[in-house]
Amino acid sequence: MTEIIDFLTQRRSVTAKNMTEPGPSDEQLQQILAAGIRVPDHGRLGPWQFIVIKGDARAKFGDVLADAFEKANDDTFDELLEIERERFQRAPLVVAVTSRVVKEHKIPEWEQQLSSGAACMNMLNAAHAMGFTAQWLTEWPAYNEDVAAALGLGENERIAGFVYVGSPVEPPTERKRAVLEDIVRDWTG
Repeated sequence: MTEIIDFLTQRRSVTAKNMTEPGPSDEQLQQILAAGIRVPDHGRLGPWQFIVIKGDARAKFGDVLADAFEKANDDTFDELLEIERERFQRAPLVVAVTSRVVKEHKIPEWEQQLSSGAACMNMLNAAHAMGFTAQWLTEWPAYNEDVAAALGLGENERIAGFVYVGSPVEPPTERKRAVLEDIVRDWTG
């Protein structure tokens, strides 16, 4: 158990722009996705969906991103559009994780949305445990209606994040973290 605690307390994301090949094999991807669904899911609703974007699909989706960015920004220019076209090519694999809220259910919407966030985190941990690196990002595409439409999202679905997975260009460096003494307190009544 000490190894698991050490892993969790030392886990560090690598930015998507610092990822390279190789990405996970299809078998490894299945394990990462399987870890994603092993999260608290009150009511057994499965309030998430995973949309895998890999290989040539990353460049195709780049066209979707560039078009959506241009539509949302009147002052865009070619260099910015090229950055958007290459956004999903920063890593060998991108998984769009969605939150699918079941309305009018006894399980509160907030808990359903939190389950999607937990799925993202489990996928990060699984990728790291396999020796890959991963980063959970939202950025502007997670909040764009045209991007959601291109992913085929329905009325009660939102993008919880994009999980980028690949191999690190270089080992991650530690970053400043919250100090437990600053954020933990006992409630004594």
